[in-house]
Amino acid sequence: MSTPASRHHKRPRGEGQWALGYREPLNKNEELKKNDDGLNVRQRIIDVYSKRGFDSIDPADLRGRMRWYGIYTQRRPGIDGGKTAILEPEELDDRYFMMRIRIDGGQLDLRQLRVIADLSNEYGRGTADVTDRQNIQLHWIEIESVPDIWQRLEAVGLSTTEACGDTPRTILGCPLAGIEEDEVLDATEQIREIHERYIGDPAYSNLPRKFKTALSGCPSHCTVHEINDVAFVGVVNERGEKGYDLWVGGGLSTNPMLGKRLGVFVAPEQAGDVFGGVIGIFRDYGYRRLRHRARLKFLMNDWGPEKFREVLETEYLKEPLPDGPAPEQPRANRRDHVGVFRQKDGRFYVGFAPRVGRLSGDQLHLIADIAERHGSGRVRTTVEQKMVILDVAPERVDSLVAELEANDLRVKPSTFRRQTMACTGIEFCKLAIVDTKNTADNLIDELERRLPEFTEPLTINVNGCPNSCARIQTADIGLKGQLVLDENGKQVEGFQIHLGGSLGVNSGFGRKVRGLKTTAAALPDYVERVARHFDEQKKEGETFADWVQRADEADLK
Repeated sequence: MSTPASRHHKRPRGEGQWALGYREPLNKNEELKKNDDGLNVRQRIIDVYSKRGFDSIDPADLRGRMRWYGIYTQRRPGIDGGKTAILEPEELDDRYFMMRIRIDGGQLDLRQLRVIADLSNEYGRGTADVTDRQNIQLHWIEIESVPDIWQRLEAVGLSTTEACGDTPRTILGCPLAGIEEDEVLDATEQIREIHERYIGDPAYSNLPRKFKTALSGCPSHCTVHEINDVAFVGVVNERGEKGYDLWVGGGLSTNPMLGKRLGVFVAPEQAGDVFGGVIGIFRDYGYRRLRHRARLKFLMNDWGPEKFREVLETEYLKEPLPDGPAPEQPRANRRDHVGVFRQKDGRFYVGFAPRVGRLSGDQLHLIADIAERHGSGRVRTTVEQKMVILDVAPERVDSLVAELEANDLRVKPSTFRRQTMACTGIEFCKLAIVDTKNTADNLIDELERRLPEFTEPLTINVNGCPNSCARIQTADIGLKGQLVLDENGKQVEGFQIHLGGSLGVNSGFGRKVRGLKTTAAALPDYVERVARHFDEQKKEGETFADWVQRADEADLK
């Protein structure tokens, strides 16, 4: 008779799980990783490719292993979205790269920010996008420049190691860790420990797919713990001890799932080991047969949290974890830290909104200069494509705000400026079908002009393809890029619309209204119409997501 501890060994055959003895690669990606660890590409870039140029790069490195160092080929200009799924990778590849710089916990000092700004201007044609995972991405990078970029980043404690690939990617953290007046705990030390122990370790550099992590004690739940592979959420147990509630198996893309609580209490000093256990389960039991089913959420969906906890405790930690409480409800319905707020030391932090995360090397220098002039040595990135300047003395706040606002870095933005987010889009991304950044930028301008009095929270997330880098399923208005027919029957850029997604008090994915699509050109008209209907019909305290659930379909179209 099988015992509970052994039941998980009875899984159906053939999912490619290492722990069950299936070590032979079942697809090209697994074969590529078995042939050579992604981490080994670094030396080839330094010794060979940067010296001999783009044409010397092995295709398996170009479209595979180079991701282990945050490097993707970008989309060749002039290829329209209709060709995205039709052309071969080599037909889509440009000879330039996107490079993603890891900023774990969103933490930067001014020296680091200025190095990124210099690299952007020298090698990236001035590009510098803040992502919704707290990274900064450069574009137009040539292979010849990569060793110098690495050297200069690493000299100030930054890197691109495992910023992409089937690896533990950038660790999300609250940008206010250690200074937020009401934080449950400061996760900075745990983020640092996990980074030191696991990032760049070959034992964890061949996972079934990407692995996303968040650790935070933020009362606003700003690290969107519900949609990470593993998340540690600050809680206080019944004995008054501070620690973490553990969530596992969240993720969006084409098959979205919310993470599940394991119901355990993780003391801060245990967080590194528990992280190792969760990522170890993913490495060993994760599904490697089909790429689209390889994320941890699919294993969690099949196992359930009870079995996951049992395997974690018995096979990986070798000890039980105590039961623990669920997190408090998030404090705010906006989780972005935009505005002026007091720190626990009496100084202030100031959060501001670039346009859809798009900045330039010159703007990064400007931000560093403004921060320094106002006595700050620290800036942060957020998971909403925003930035925060820390440690501002009370008498310097007004002057800082005025300088940021004068440079179109809004501390008091409209709802539309504050809560519109966009992925990279067709400008650089080989998966994209439509433009996103410029579309979202124009949308903000139009909505500010048409609805100057609209102040309700309203998230608008613009995505260039179905993969949900911009988290469309959890937005009030989620826009999934696709080609649609306009009124003349011509194929043009447009969006499928998801409505009423949310994270926080009532986490859930957006409502799909049958056939609800818009062209990119008609997008401002559509959003204006729906926003007006909401404004007219909302009840006291009702959110957009709540209204969408009861609204007539006619008012959503």
